[in-house]
Amino acid sequence: MGRRTGSCMLRFALLLLALAGAFVLLFALGHSMWQLGAAVLFGVLFTQLAVFGVYMGASFAPKHKGMPLLPADAEVDFLRRQVLTSRSIRGGLLVDWAMGGLNHQIEHHLFPRMPSMNLRRVRPIVREFCVERGIPYTETGLVRAYGSVIRYLNDVGLGRSDPLECPVVAQFRPR
Repeated sequence: MGRRTGSCMLRFALLLLALAGAFVLLFALGHSMWQLGAAVLFGVLFTQLAVFGVYMGASFAPKHKGMPLLPADAEVDFLRRQVLTSRSIRGGLLVDWAMGGLNHQIEHHLFPRMPSMNLRRVRPIVREFCVERGIPYTETGLVRAYGSVIRYLNDVGLGRSDPLECPVVAQFRPR
Protein backbone atom coordinates (compact mmCIF):
# COMPACT_ATOMS: atom_id res chain seq x y z
CA MET A 1 0.00 0.00 0.00
CA GLY A 2 1.48 3.37 -1.05
CA ARG A 3 1.84 6.43 1.15
CA ARG A 4 -1.08 8.18 -0.54
CA THR A 5 -3.37 5.16 -0.28
CA GLY A 6 -2.51 4.84 3.41
CA SER A 7 -3.38 8.51 3.92
CA CYS A 8 -6.76 8.06 2.24
CA MET A 9 -7.47 4.98 4.32
CA LEU A 10 -6.53 6.86 7.48
CA ARG A 11 -8.90 9.73 6.59
CA PHE A 12 -11.71 7.28 5.84
CA ALA A 13 -11.10 5.45 9.12
CA LEU A 14 -11.12 8.71 11.10
CA LEU A 15 -14.38 9.78 9.44
CA LEU A 16 -16.00 6.45 10.34
CA LEU A 17 -14.62 6.69 13.87
CA ALA A 18 -16.08 10.18 14.32
CA LEU A 19 -19.52 9.09 13.12
CA ALA A 20 -19.48 5.84 15.09
CA GLY A 21 -18.19 7.64 18.19
CA ALA A 22 -21.52 9.35 18.71
CA PHE A 23 -23.34 6.02 18.78
CA VAL A 24 -20.73 4.47 21.08
CA LEU A 25 -21.15 7.43 23.43
CA LEU A 26 -24.90 6.85 23.58
CA PHE A 27 -24.52 3.18 24.52
CA ALA A 28 -21.67 3.89 26.95
CA LEU A 29 -23.92 6.22 28.94
CA GLY A 30 -26.17 3.28 29.73
CA HIS A 31 -29.89 2.77 29.94
CA SER A 32 -30.61 5.14 32.86
CA MET A 33 -29.06 8.04 30.97
CA TRP A 34 -30.83 7.24 27.69
CA GLN A 35 -32.50 10.65 27.29
CA LEU A 36 -29.33 12.59 28.04
CA GLY A 37 -27.43 10.26 25.72
CA ALA A 38 -29.98 10.80 22.96
CA ALA A 39 -29.68 14.58 23.37
CA VAL A 40 -25.89 14.42 23.27
CA LEU A 41 -25.99 12.11 20.26
CA PHE A 42 -28.36 14.44 18.40
CA GLY A 43 -26.17 17.44 19.21
CA VAL A 44 -22.97 15.72 18.14
CA LEU A 45 -24.47 14.34 14.92
CA PHE A 46 -26.14 17.65 14.07
CA THR A 47 -22.88 19.53 14.57
CA GLN A 48 -20.83 17.00 12.60
CA LEU A 49 -23.24 16.93 9.68
CA ALA A 50 -23.62 20.73 9.61
CA VAL A 51 -19.87 21.33 9.64
CA PHE A 52 -19.30 18.57 7.07
CA GLY A 53 -22.00 20.03 4.80
CA VAL A 54 -20.53 23.52 4.95
CA TYR A 55 -17.05 22.12 4.32
CA MET A 56 -18.23 20.14 1.29
CA GLY A 57 -20.10 23.14 -0.10
CA ALA A 58 -17.06 25.34 0.44
CA SER A 59 -14.96 22.77 -1.41
CA PHE A 60 -17.25 22.20 -4.40
CA ALA A 61 -18.81 25.61 -5.03
CA PRO A 62 -15.70 27.57 -6.05
CA LYS A 63 -14.89 25.05 -8.76
CA HIS A 64 -18.19 25.26 -10.62
CA LYS A 65 -20.45 28.13 -9.53
CA GLY A 66 -20.29 31.11 -11.85
CA MET A 67 -18.90 29.10 -14.74
CA PRO A 68 -20.80 28.92 -18.04
CA LEU A 69 -23.69 26.47 -18.23
CA LEU A 70 -23.79 24.59 -21.51
CA PRO A 71 -27.09 23.24 -22.80
CA ALA A 72 -27.25 19.44 -22.82
CA ASP A 73 -27.72 19.46 -26.59
CA ALA A 74 -24.75 21.81 -27.23
CA GLU A 75 -22.36 20.32 -29.74
CA VAL A 76 -19.23 20.71 -27.65
CA ASP A 77 -16.53 18.07 -27.48
CA PHE A 78 -15.56 16.40 -24.20
CA LEU A 79 -12.42 18.51 -23.69
CA ARG A 80 -14.18 21.85 -24.14
CA ARG A 81 -17.16 20.82 -22.00
CA GLN A 82 -14.85 19.94 -19.10
CA VAL A 83 -12.51 22.93 -19.43
CA LEU A 84 -15.17 25.58 -20.06
CA THR A 85 -17.45 24.56 -17.18
CA SER A 86 -14.83 24.09 -14.47
CA ARG A 87 -12.44 26.33 -12.58
CA SER A 88 -9.15 25.22 -11.05
CA ILE A 89 -8.01 26.84 -7.80
CA ARG A 90 -4.41 27.98 -7.43
CA GLY A 91 -2.67 27.41 -4.15
CA GLY A 92 0.04 25.51 -2.45
CA LEU A 93 0.05 22.34 -0.44
CA LEU A 94 -2.41 23.75 2.11
CA VAL A 95 -5.07 24.35 -0.57
CA ASP A 96 -4.31 20.93 -2.07
CA TRP A 97 -4.78 19.31 1.34
CA ALA A 98 -7.94 21.27 2.26
CA MET A 99 -9.61 20.43 -1.06
CA GLY A 100 -8.30 16.89 -1.28
CA GLY A 101 -6.25 17.74 -4.37
CA LEU A 102 -9.44 18.43 -6.31
CA ASN A 103 -8.67 22.14 -6.52
CA HIS A 104 -7.18 21.05 -9.88
CA GLN A 105 -10.78 20.61 -11.03
CA ILE A 106 -10.22 20.85 -14.77
CA GLU A 107 -7.63 18.09 -14.65
CA HIS A 108 -9.87 16.04 -12.37
CA HIS A 109 -12.72 16.29 -14.91
CA LEU A 110 -10.44 15.32 -17.78
CA PHE A 111 -8.80 12.45 -15.87
CA PRO A 112 -11.31 11.37 -13.19
CA ARG A 113 -9.44 8.17 -12.28
CA MET A 114 -6.07 9.87 -11.85
CA PRO A 115 -4.89 10.01 -8.23
CA SER A 116 -5.39 13.54 -6.91
CA MET A 117 -1.72 13.86 -5.98
CA ASN A 118 -0.83 13.67 -9.70
CA LEU A 119 -3.30 16.32 -10.86
CA ARG A 120 -0.85 19.12 -9.96
CA ARG A 121 1.78 17.50 -12.23
CA VAL A 122 -0.61 17.30 -15.20
CA ARG A 123 -1.75 20.93 -14.89
CA PRO A 124 1.04 22.51 -17.04
CA ILE A 125 0.45 19.98 -19.80
CA VAL A 126 -3.32 20.61 -19.83
CA ARG A 127 -2.84 24.41 -19.75
CA GLU A 128 -0.40 24.32 -22.66
CA PHE A 129 -2.71 22.01 -24.63
CA CYS A 130 -5.62 24.45 -24.09
CA VAL A 131 -3.53 27.51 -25.07
CA GLU A 132 -2.43 25.81 -28.30
CA ARG A 133 -6.11 25.22 -29.21
CA GLY A 134 -7.45 28.57 -28.00
CA ILE A 135 -9.57 27.04 -25.24
CA PRO A 136 -9.95 29.34 -22.20
CA TYR A 137 -8.48 27.67 -19.11
CA THR A 138 -9.89 29.24 -15.94
CA GLU A 139 -7.67 29.22 -12.89
CA THR A 140 -7.89 31.60 -9.95
CA GLY A 141 -6.99 31.99 -6.31
CA LEU A 142 -9.30 30.74 -3.59
CA VAL A 143 -10.46 34.18 -2.43
CA ARG A 144 -11.28 35.28 -5.97
CA ALA A 145 -13.11 31.99 -6.59
CA TYR A 146 -15.28 32.56 -3.51
CA GLY A 147 -15.94 36.11 -4.79
CA SER A 148 -17.16 34.62 -8.08
CA VAL A 149 -19.46 32.26 -6.18
CA ILE A 150 -20.95 35.12 -4.15
CA ARG A 151 -21.49 37.27 -7.26
CA TYR A 152 -23.11 34.34 -9.06
CA LEU A 153 -25.42 33.53 -6.13
CA ASN A 154 -26.38 37.21 -5.82
CA ASP A 155 -27.15 37.38 -9.54
CA VAL A 156 -29.29 34.27 -9.38
CA GLY A 157 -30.96 35.13 -6.05
CA LEU A 158 -31.71 38.71 -6.96
CA GLY A 159 -32.68 37.96 -10.53
CA ARG A 160 -30.09 40.51 -11.67
CA SER A 161 -32.30 43.29 -10.33
CA ASP A 162 -31.81 46.14 -7.92
CA PRO A 163 -32.49 44.69 -4.46
CA LEU A 164 -33.54 48.10 -3.12
CA GLU A 165 -36.13 48.82 -5.77
CA CYS A 166 -39.63 48.05 -4.58
CA PRO A 167 -42.01 47.09 -7.43
CA VAL A 168 -44.98 48.78 -5.69
CA VAL A 169 -43.10 52.06 -5.27
CA ALA A 170 -41.76 51.85 -8.84
CA GLN A 171 -45.28 51.82 -10.31
CA PHE A 172 -46.03 55.24 -8.76
CA ARG A 173 -42.82 56.94 -9.91
CA PRO A 174 -43.07 59.36 -12.80
CA ARG A 175 -41.60 57.96 -15.99
